[in-house]
Amino acid sequence: MLKARMEKIKHKVAVISGKGGVGKTVVTVNLAAVFAENGWNVGVLDADIHGPCIPRMLGMKGSRLQRGPPGIFPALGPLGMKIVSVDFLLPNPEMPIIWRGPLKMAAIRQFLSEIVWGELDLLLIDLPPGTGDEALSVMQLLPEMDGVIIVTIPSKVSQDVVKKAVIFAKRLNVPVIGIIENMSGFICPRCGAKTEIFRSGGGREISKDLNVPFLGEIPIDPEICGDSDRGVPFIIQHADSPTAKEIKRISEKIEEFLVENKGKVIGEK
Repeated sequence: MLKARMEKIKHKVAVISGKGGVGKTVVTVNLAAVFAENGWNVGVLDADIHGPCIPRMLGMKGSRLQRGPPGIFPALGPLGMKIVSVDFLLPNPEMPIIWRGPLKMAAIRQFLSEIVWGELDLLLIDLPPGTGDEALSVMQLLPEMDGVIIVTIPSKVSQDVVKKAVIFAKRLNVPVIGIIENMSGFICPRCGAKTEIFRSGGGREISKDLNVPFLGEIPIDPEICGDSDRGVPFIIQHADSPTAKEIKRISEKIEEFLVENKGKVIGEK
């Protein structure tokens, strides 16, 4: 069943980070929205079992998965995106999930094999921080995965841990599509000057040290937090901002990688 479901999805990409607090889910949501706006059929799997944030950021709190022939269907999000999250299964959204590894792996397997994803151009899998059960489960269940995107921030602490994520992917023979440095400086909306709040360049340094592609630097924008809380992708609300433009440039690099490595033209069925 898993193979049959996944064969209908052209590109499968995981978004990971070595540590929490780097804005990985914000990056996932906005990349998904860019691809959907560009005409791709996009699915997003929120594989963060203990701290699912995708529903909030897409304005889908309270949504439910739909059951019917031939199985369970994802919830429909903005721009027609297909979304699956454990949050959609909880009777109370404030209820914590207290599971050990085997239960988490079983849940992820079910999300991949029993959900009727249908034909997708891209499935983005938002993984929790680190290189533990969830990340390992996804990599083992999807050996044909196109690759991983690794999100970091400029701090040295984040850089040290992100290196572990790169080595993790390489050891599992999963291609590293590239590294994104999030929260990379602040661009003043009035004068356009860039202020290095957390410094920048750390993601580029890691890319060079470990010989993996560098995708770009996403500057801080105060509106990202507000849009995430309101459940609207930032790139839709603030398409002309420097931050949104950088996210779109990064998406172009990802698209180039995917098409070149799969040799498929989006839109061809």
